[in-house]
Amino acid sequence: MKLLIKQEHAVYYLKDNVTSEVVFGGGAGGGKSALGCLWLIECCQRYHGSRWVMGRSKLKALKETTLNTFFEIASKLGITNQFIFNAQSNVIKWNNGSEIILKDLFLYPSDPEFDSLGSLEITGGFVDECNQITSKAWQILKSRCRYKLKEFGLIGKLLGTCNPAKNWVYGNFYKPYKNSELPVYRKFIQALPKDNPHLPQSYLDALSQMDKSSRERLLHGNWEYDDDPNALCGIDQINSIFENNHVQGGNKYLTADIARMGSDKAVIFVWEGWKVVEKVSFEISKTTEIQNAINALRIKHQIPKNRSVGDGDGVGGGVIDNTGIVEFNNGSKALNGENYQNLQTQCLYYLADRINAYELYLACDFGEKEKEEIIQELEYLKSYKSDEEGKVRALPKDVIKEHIGRSPDWRDALLMRSYFDLKPKNSAPTSSKSFKK
Repeated sequence: MKLLIKQEHAVYYLKDNVTSEVVFGGGAGGGKSALGCLWLIECCQRYHGSRWVMGRSKLKALKETTLNTFFEIASKLGITNQFIFNAQSNVIKWNNGSEIILKDLFLYPSDPEFDSLGSLEITGGFVDECNQITSKAWQILKSRCRYKLKEFGLIGKLLGTCNPAKNWVYGNFYKPYKNSELPVYRKFIQALPKDNPHLPQSYLDALSQMDKSSRERLLHGNWEYDDDPNALCGIDQINSIFENNHVQGGNKYLTADIARMGSDKAVIFVWEGWKVVEKVSFEISKTTEIQNAINALRIKHQIPKNRSVGDGDGVGGGVIDNTGIVEFNNGSKALNGENYQNLQTQCLYYLADRINAYELYLACDFGEKEKEEIIQELEYLKSYKSDEEGKVRALPKDVIKEHIGRSPDWRDALLMRSYFDLKPKNSAPTSSKSFKK
């Protein structure tokens, strides 16, 4: 079988002694699944007694899609007599002792640390649609690549294939690739429909007729578009928050997301209406530094305490007590009797409305890395399944951290601005005690 040019590029890195992680794809019809299956076939034939993983988020989808591609390619190559597939154990056993283990890599609440992979030892692995698994699943699978590596003279390798998605694949592979900042052990190869001359014109026409987001992602390989139907904000509206200079000022406010034990970023915003006019952020900070920054900004901008709010969770409570500003309790009841899971969710939805209405303007200076982080975090403003009480919910913070590899601290400092619009007009809390639910 003759490989496509982009597939040949990927194979080069799959066979070197430096690259341990390869992501291939970025568009529909680029030969992603075929590449992964061909690589596993060659490895199993060449390295007798080796052991590999073929994985995907859900085993059912893997068997209905990727596995069928594997069988189709094996048939074309005339090698179906070299292996047997056991549908009960989900293992492809080769006559030479090699194995391909089919794996479900979904993040199940009952196994958040992927202990199910704990005893697994493999030579390498292929994850189809790797954008659908979490960063932790990828990392743990990579840590299991150690089976007979010295015997074969290999290094452990993972191949991931995917379409564009604004998650850990974007942050770890695509964005560093675009900025020429990929570490030497990682490679990204973008393969688009136009790179595959075997695709019928009718397939390309179908892609061109899709909605804008899907067309940008699947036809043009644009990673800046997210097709998640649960997304609360459009990417164009999110990008505009740094350009909305039509937004007028107003009353001044201060919001502060306070780092938890120095593990997260601390972010403080000064607002005029829905316009951020000054920001202070700390990668690592002491509570005294945050307190001093809040007090200094309040005095500088003449912002009263009852128009200043901070996250009271974790170590934030001490900062709230020492500065006297309003305490924001994420898990407290939604204001005005509205049907949200909690106050944080209510504020997230309100923030999304302001973004979609082009009413949020980040007017002060942000570095490119800061802008990228803010945009990524706002793209995770998403609805989430309703709980047993039928409350409106948002994507949980711990899930977001799994996908982007950090806490969404910029988002948290932004969402607290919503409180001052939502709180009853006759309510003017002057301390954390009068605000807590």
